[in-house]
Amino acid sequence: MMKSTLVLAMFFCLLTAEASGLEIYKGQGVSLKAGFWGQVWYQSVSDARDTNRDGKQDSGIYDTLLRRTYFYGKADLFQKLTLFVHLAGDRIGQDYMKRRPSLGLGANLVLRDGWITLNPWQDVFKIQIGRMYVPLTRNYGTTSTKTLLNLDLNWSQGGIRGGIFYPSKVGRDDGVCLWGNVLEKRLQYRLMVAQGVYSDKVNPSNHPRFAGRLSWAFMEPETKWFNQGTYLGKKRILTIGAGVDFQNDLRIVSSNNEQDYSAYTFDIHWDQGLKPGMGAVTLEAAFIHVNNGPNSLPYTHFLKGTDASIYSLKGGYLLPLQLAFGKFQPNFHFERIDPEGGGATNIYGGGLNYFFKGHANKLAVDLTSIDQMEETNGSVQDHLIFTMQLAVGF
Repeated sequence: MMKSTLVLAMFFCLLTAEASGLEIYKGQGVSLKAGFWGQVWYQSVSDARDTNRDGKQDSGIYDTLLRRTYFYGKADLFQKLTLFVHLAGDRIGQDYMKRRPSLGLGANLVLRDGWITLNPWQDVFKIQIGRMYVPLTRNYGTTSTKTLLNLDLNWSQGGIRGGIFYPSKVGRDDGVCLWGNVLEKRLQYRLMVAQGVYSDKVNPSNHPRFAGRLSWAFMEPETKWFNQGTYLGKKRILTIGAGVDFQNDLRIVSSNNEQDYSAYTFDIHWDQGLKPGMGAVTLEAAFIHVNNGPNSLPYTHFLKGTDASIYSLKGGYLLPLQLAFGKFQPNFHFERIDPEGGGATNIYGGGLNYFFKGHANKLAVDLTSIDQMEETNGSVQDHLIFTMQLAVGF
C-alpha cells in the first residue's frame, strides 16, 4: 500500500516543471532553492538463484523498489559561498542486498551529498569541502544520476544491480576538492584529498586518498559540478577527460600484506543536436584500469584485490517527433569487465526513454544481459535483467 501511494504521488509530480528546484527566496545577494527527485523501479532478474527469506532457492528475483529518493537544498550567498545538500535513500525495498542504513542503502534518508563551496575567483578557482563525487570518471564522477542517458549507471559504478569498484560512500567521499574552469572555460580541473578507505584494519597507516580529473571541451564548455548524461539536443558537446585515483598501503586481501590501490581512466563524450527536425545524438566511450581494487563486483569475477580493465560504450538518439506529451530516445550500453587472469564479463543492453518534461519527469525501460565469457557456476553466471522506471522531480 505504501509503495502504491508513493508511485501515485510521484506520478502527479509529472505535472510540475523541470527539476530546477523551487525558488524559496531571492534578494539582497541571497538565493535559496529546494526540491525533490526520485525513481520508482520494477525489476526482474532471471536465474538469480538467491536464497529468499524462507530459506528456499528462487529461480529469479522480482522487485519493486525506490531506486533513488532525493530531497535537496541549495543556498547561494553573495556569489562567494554555496551550500548544497542531498538527503537521500537508495534501493529502498530491494531484495537480496546488504543494507547499510548509515549510507542510505536499503533504508532511511541520510546525507548523500553535502558541501560548502568557497568561490573567491568566480569559476576559475573554487574550494569545496564536504561529501561529494570522487573526481575520477565522467559516468559517476561528474554526471548527475538525474540526467543519465541510459536507465542507470555503468555496472562497475553501481548501476542496475552492480557495484562500485573504487572506495566510496555510495559513489562519494569526504574531503576537500579544488576545482574550476580555465582557458576560456574549456579546461576543467578537479583535485581532491579525501578519506577513501579509512578503517584501521584495512588502512592501518591512515593514508589519505588522492583523486584528480581534467576535461577539455572542444565545443560548448561544461562548467558546472554536475554534467548531464544527455543534453537532449540543447547543447553541442565534445569533451574528453582523464582521471586518476590512488591510496597507498591498503590491506585489502590480507591483514599482513599492504598494497597500493590505484585507478586511471580516459573518456570521451559527444552530444549534439542534428539539423532541424533530425533529432539529437549522444555517444560516450570510456576505458578504466584498476590495480588492487578494494571492492568485489556482483555477478562478475572482479574480486577484492583484483587488477582489471573496464571498457564501456553507450549511445542514444532522441527522435525529433513529439508523440503525445513528449519524445522518445532509444539507447544502448555495453561494458566489458576484464580481470587479469581471465574471467571476463560482458554486460550489454538497450532501452527506451520517454520524456514528459525533460529529465525531471520520464519513463524508461531497459533490458540488460550479463554474459560470462567462460563456463562458471554459482552466482557468477549469465543473467537477464529487465527494469522499468518512473522518474519524477521538481
